[in-house]
Amino acid sequence: MTASTRPPREVVIGLDVGTTRVKAVAFGVGREWQLAAVAEHAMQTPQPGWEVQDPDAVLVAVASALGECVSHLAGAEVAGVSVATAMHGLLGLDSGLRPRTALVTWADSRAADEARALRADGGDELYRLTGVPVHPMTPLTKLRWFARHDAATWAAVRWWVGLKDWVLLWLTGELVTERSSAAGTGMLDLHTGDWSPVALAAAGIDAARLPPVLPTTAVRPLAAPAATRVGLPTGTPVVVGAGDGPTANLGCGALAPGVAGLSIGTSGALRMALDAPRLDAAGTLFCYPLTDSVWVAGGPISNGGNVVRWAGRSLAPDLVGAAGPGKGDDALLALAATAPPGCEGLVMVPYLVAERSPSWDPDVPAAFLGLGPAHTRAHLARAAVEGVCLNVALVLDQLDRLAPVRSVRATGGAFESALWREVAGSLLDRPLQVLDGVEGTALGAAALGVFALGRERTLDAALASLCDLDAHLGPAAVPAPELVATYRTLRSSVPGLIAGLGRLAPFYEGPS
Repeated sequence: MTASTRPPREVVIGLDVGTTRVKAVAFGVGREWQLAAVAEHAMQTPQPGWEVQDPDAVLVAVASALGECVSHLAGAEVAGVSVATAMHGLLGLDSGLRPRTALVTWADSRAADEARALRADGGDELYRLTGVPVHPMTPLTKLRWFARHDAATWAAVRWWVGLKDWVLLWLTGELVTERSSAAGTGMLDLHTGDWSPVALAAAGIDAARLPPVLPTTAVRPLAAPAATRVGLPTGTPVVVGAGDGPTANLGCGALAPGVAGLSIGTSGALRMALDAPRLDAAGTLFCYPLTDSVWVAGGPISNGGNVVRWAGRSLAPDLVGAAGPGKGDDALLALAATAPPGCEGLVMVPYLVAERSPSWDPDVPAAFLGLGPAHTRAHLARAAVEGVCLNVALVLDQLDRLAPVRSVRATGGAFESALWREVAGSLLDRPLQVLDGVEGTALGAAALGVFALGRERTLDAALASLCDLDAHLGPAAVPAPELVATYRTLRSSVPGLIAGLGRLAPFYEGPS
């Protein structure tokens, strides 16, 4: 996709390696222009609770997307490639830097017992040190799982790395990580910017088995094998970049105080930029660096667009199947839109996979509350959307306690839907602007690259050199008061619905 048919003289490529998709987007430097290429890679579930990927298949997708993007640049000079990846993955490599495990993704919940034990014994201290709540998503807990349950693999692995480190190894031939992605492991000291001895002890690992930590603005040369594969000159600058969450905030311009960035894809997150690391007293929010002077605090949700896909498969397979390839979500959302706001008292707790923020309790299951005989599958479908957005609103409450949120900028495929926009804006009760026509995470990665390469002195200026963001941000949609009131009433009903079910517990326990 291009904003102009004539390529600019110079571009920066933002490489966004997501959970199931790789996007390589070239942005013109000094003149707005973009061209994107996409490749997909699959998630695998070999056992219940295991969510893994083939690390070599991920690199095939990286090479495919980056190579296709480069092949269409028509002679434009590539000033650099800047990398953003999904966070919280774990991969074991042998001494020859070949995989000995699958890539264990953020969604993998096998380490639930390890996380539960850590939360009960030392979890608060770990949070204060690292800025990451203890949860099965973190590589810290996954390492404990391998040490306890797979001794052969634990002994065979020389290096434990993340998705970012694996991609950088392929691009540059050097095994390194960077502070943003390292922070997501739960093992980086928030204050020193290096591995925390306390967290490493909790993981049962030595720092010598982890990559060295670089600033997110560090630059490394593109290695010859990768350069040949994708069609770029050897030595092209590679900016190590940051995690996909912090770069998404940069890409939608959510760096000012009081402006939160919301993304909903398969999963989701609500985040806000800060000028220094800050933690909330309840331990519900993460805090990761974007650069040495910009930090991003927020809460991730594991259940986003995946909940709508589940609802389509389970509630309306006839509609989804008839809609055609890529149209299943549209069919489900059209059905959901026929139900009234608030679903006449029906609420979905959408925790189909182990949820993260705000409770960080992977044991809470999904549920429909308030189900009655008048409810139809349209109500159930709409409740799925409302349940996801209600969970985002719970995260917003926590962010508000850290620093007041005045407005929200949203990115992600969900917000192509009018229903998602209406429900999210009404439940958050904040002006909502949707970024359209530009890939937010890839743009953020590219802007960080421009800054790291010294082309601009600030992140804001770097972003402006690539994109007129105002032209891609929709008008600030102020939620309708009647919808805000409807959803406020719906939310207030949830404690009573839960308490009502709790009264049944003694009967299920059986006779004493």
